[in-house]
Order: sequence, then structure tokens, then C-alpha cells
Amino acid sequence: MPDTAPDVQVGALAINVVVPDDLRWTDERRDQVFELQTITVRLLPDGHLAAKAYGRPVGGGRGGYVSFRVPDRPELAALIEAGAAAAGRLWSAHLGLE
Repeated sequence: MPDTAPDVQVGALAINVVVPDDLRWTDERRDQVFELQTITVRLLPDGHLAAKAYGRPVGGGRGGYVSFRVPDRPELAALIEAGAAAAGRLWSAHLGLE
């Protein structure tokens, strides 16, 4: 589909990537331990990616929506990059509005 609106400004490009069970980790915030289950990935204006992790309290209940730093682990970097590439393929193959 050709670009018919070159003056359109996109304000945010973000996706959520599910962290497979074997790559999940825990972190603590406000005296609660969280299991990190998803990563929100944003495409920055310069083309680089930024990522924050989110999860649920290990002890159950409702925890606040708090972001965590994604650890510097090669397997998590690969997951983020694969998620961004998959999202790009899905977006580029969209079928338009129904």
C-alpha cells in the first residue's frame, strides 16, 4: 500500500513482548517481589529501541504498574530485537481498516 499521507506524524511506536517462562526474572520494588513477564519496547525517533519490563507480584494480589530495567542479558536483547522485527513484519502486512 503506497504512503498517501506523507504529512502524518506518528507519536509513538510501542509493542509488548511476552517473556517466555525460562527467561523471566524477579525484581523488588516497594517491598514487593515482582516476576517480570512482559517487556514494552518503544522505537525511538533515532531508530534505536528502548525497553522496560513489567510484571506481577510473586505473592499475588494487585501490584502497582511499575516499570523495571531490563537486565543486560544477551538472551533478553535477542528477544527484544526479535519482537521488534516481528512487529515490523506484522505492521507492514496489515490489511487496512475493516
